[in-house]
Amino acid sequence: MAVTINTNSAATVATNNLNTSNSMLQKSLNRLSSGSKIVNPADDAGGLAVSMKMSAAIKRTEAVNTNIANAQSFLQTQDGGFQTAAGILDRMSELKTLSEDVTKNTTDIENYNTEFQELQSQLDAVTGEAFNGVSLFTDAASAASLTVNTSEDGTQSVTIDQADLENQVGTDLTLGTTELTDTDLSDITDAIENVATLRATNGAQSSRLSFASEMLTTNKENLEAANSRIIDVDVASESTQLARANILVQAGSSMLTQANSSSQIALRLLG
Repeated sequence: MAVTINTNSAATVATNNLNTSNSMLQKSLNRLSSGSKIVNPADDAGGLAVSMKMSAAIKRTEAVNTNIANAQSFLQTQDGGFQTAAGILDRMSELKTLSEDVTKNTTDIENYNTEFQELQSQLDAVTGEAFNGVSLFTDAASAASLTVNTSEDGTQSVTIDQADLENQVGTDLTLGTTELTDTDLSDITDAIENVATLRATNGAQSSRLSFASEMLTTNKENLEAANSRIIDVDVASESTQLARANILVQAGSSMLTQANSSSQIALRLLG
């Protein structure tokens, strides 16, 4: 190799190697300090795009799961209304039976009737209950329904009912004007059976939402695991790379010093 002054190719090569090693060192430091494998889009452009989509899907999954939990709270509140209605109807049937006692006089029956009509008014009040401004029960002739999305992409859903409690119980028992003596016991027992059916439907819908929530939780866990493999840094592996890059930088600095001092040979020849 020729001995020259103007061109020091060894120093140029050493400088390039040192810059490369220093870049590797800085990249490892950035990854370890941020905890992310992808610090800049150039690190893994395709992986970054996939990670962004997965992150968005994870957030939507969390939001859908929250909505399902709220829908279950709606159903639980609705079931509370059914329980109250059933309790009122039970008492109505008891009052009707007591009023048919041959030992009861007109005044006794009138006292039973007073409570009976108050219970009708309370039953009517139950049919008008709401959850966060959304009616628990519809006042239409046919039952209305609410749609609850159960997938983050909106392709799957579950329908829950705003049951027509008033129609199932019967308007004669909710208007508060029907006399106890004018009410048939069969009307009350039929109403109790109808409320029991409404509770069963409520429970079935709540059960389905629970399973949908479990599926969403599983999907979220696996999305997070897949996203972690793309975006999260492997600390053990990256620490090894950091140590390697650090040694290369130190060695490169030393070699650059040696390469720069090689021009001193030319001075000795000239002397």
